[in-house]
Amino acid sequence: MEFYHTYNRGTDKRKIFLDDSDFLRAVHDLYEFNDANAVVNLGRRFTKSEGCSTSLTLFRDKLVKLGVWCLMTNHYHLFSSPLKDNGLILFHKKFGGGFTNFFNTRYKRSGALFQGRYKKVLVDNDTQALQLICYIHANPLDLWKPNWKEKGLTNPEIRDALKFLEKYRWSSHLDWWGIKNFPSLIDTEFMKRFFDNPKEYQEFFADWLRYYERNIQNIKEITLE
Repeated sequence: MEFYHTYNRGTDKRKIFLDDSDFLRAVHDLYEFNDANAVVNLGRRFTKSEGCSTSLTLFRDKLVKLGVWCLMTNHYHLFSSPLKDNGLILFHKKFGGGFTNFFNTRYKRSGALFQGRYKKVLVDNDTQALQLICYIHANPLDLWKPNWKEKGLTNPEIRDALKFLEKYRWSSHLDWWGIKNFPSLIDTEFMKRFFDNPKEYQEFFADWLRYYERNIQNIKEITLE
């Protein structure tokens, strides 16, 4: 089974998620369009207060096994494994096209929303995968402290960073952390491949932040930014 880090951003680096409704719709689309079948009902199954609804147990013929995701204001990161031939291509095509249609309709615009085709890179081993999981989940910290990567984090700052991430809903970090957010979106077996329980992930992620500068050197070729 092959695993890929995929990434795309708004054309001209424009914002593609302008408010919580846009983020929520993208979460909805990541779920709905991970299906080899045609999507018939695009009615929203998520609400701001409820997170994932129980209706997300409906059968899907999944295109990819999604393990990690993160949505930022002008880009997104995914870490997944295709389950079908061309599954990765079809999933990104459906997600990109579906969200663009939603966005253009809502904001009365036309044309491309994303900057061309998504980028992808093969993740060769579990060591790279562990580093990448943390890298993707740490992306929202740029909103908390834009220069944290250059200066590093003290132990008190790491505690503050973790508190910030507990309030950021638009990634799989909370579900890995043990806080139910959008659990139906990700594959639990993917999580179990690396950590037996959320506490193991919590400790690993905190250590990863502590030694960020050293860790990022090991995965520069697969970060895609």
